[in-house]
Amino acid sequence: MKKFFLIAFIFLSLKSFSQNTQSFFFGRTTGSLPFLEYGIGDDRLGGAKMTFLDSNILLKVVDSFKTKYKVQLSKYRAAYIDKKNLISPVTGTPNHLTGSWKVSGDSIYDYVTIALNEKLPYTGIQQIDPSRLVVEIFGAENNTNWITQVSTTKEIKNAYYEQTEDDVMKVIIELKHKQHWGHSIYYEGNKLIIRVKRQPEKPELKYLTIAVDAGHGGDNNGADGVTSKILEKNYTLLFANELRNALVKKKANVIMTREKDTTLSMPERIEFLKQQCPDLLISIHLNSSDIDSIQGVSTYYRYIGFRSLSVALLHHMLDLNLKEYGNIGSFNFSLNGPTDYPNCLVEVAFLSNVEDEKKILDPAFHKAVAKKIVEGIEEFLKNL
Repeated sequence: MKKFFLIAFIFLSLKSFSQNTQSFFFGRTTGSLPFLEYGIGDDRLGGAKMTFLDSNILLKVVDSFKTKYKVQLSKYRAAYIDKKNLISPVTGTPNHLTGSWKVSGDSIYDYVTIALNEKLPYTGIQQIDPSRLVVEIFGAENNTNWITQVSTTKEIKNAYYEQTEDDVMKVIIELKHKQHWGHSIYYEGNKLIIRVKRQPEKPELKYLTIAVDAGHGGDNNGADGVTSKILEKNYTLLFANELRNALVKKKANVIMTREKDTTLSMPERIEFLKQQCPDLLISIHLNSSDIDSIQGVSTYYRYIGFRSLSVALLHHMLDLNLKEYGNIGSFNFSLNGPTDYPNCLVEVAFLSNVEDEKKILDPAFHKAVAKKIVEGIEEFLKNL
């Protein structure tokens, strides 16, 4: 009997050891706009995104779930990535050293440049009160012995780091202004670049470039009306055109993602907007629900540093005698995803509600919406 228990104990111990000892391999990011997710959950907007990543970043793969890989970012942090966005296997090691830093600026942006010996994964988080940008670099062991800071910076007030875990370096960038105007994180060689957009010297519409996105289009019809069966894609373009006209009257430079019934994917829109470098983005949509009594206007943001724009727009849209559906944060809409510029999704009203639909059909309402969105942008600019 004792021999039996001893054999059973050894078997269970070996089984437990086998379960806790995971095999792994390394891969590198590839494709258009690869991103990490917090888990394997999903809904109509996809899984909850952690961060977009640059290409060719080294990731340690520890598990596989249908279309996604689980990657180990650090000892205590994991994430998930679409298999189509990873080339594997590749050679690599999990931990790497940081080198010296430089904090500098050019005529448009400020930069934090961090020397590494590998393209490591990262996340970037906006913070407010005080206004800061926090970037975590996973797999990075501190070997930074100096940070060179030059006087060409105009938005970065201070930059420093904390080694929060053995394999995680946290970069803290303090900003001079309370409003976040955008940032980008990317690699040049093995140097991690954190590019910070400055507050415009003259934050008035006549000096700014505003991007206007008419939701859906082409083979993507969006929602349809509850009585008229109108298509969302057609009416978002009508609202967007009126918004363009109202902004042009204020002498703003306006960029349209589409000006006719064009099929454009979300990655195509994002890549186009990144090339155009707008100061703000407003995306126009019309809402819909299976419950026909639900109605009202709503605005959406993903990053806390851009919330103030969405709040100002909602404030003025409520002047149109629309019910309030709300201001929605952490929203996983693709055009709320870029961190490069403040952005807001405006769901004007519900096509699925008879009362809202009646407003949507009225050309006078299109002009009124455009006027209120412009007023919201101006309020946002006045509160800087």
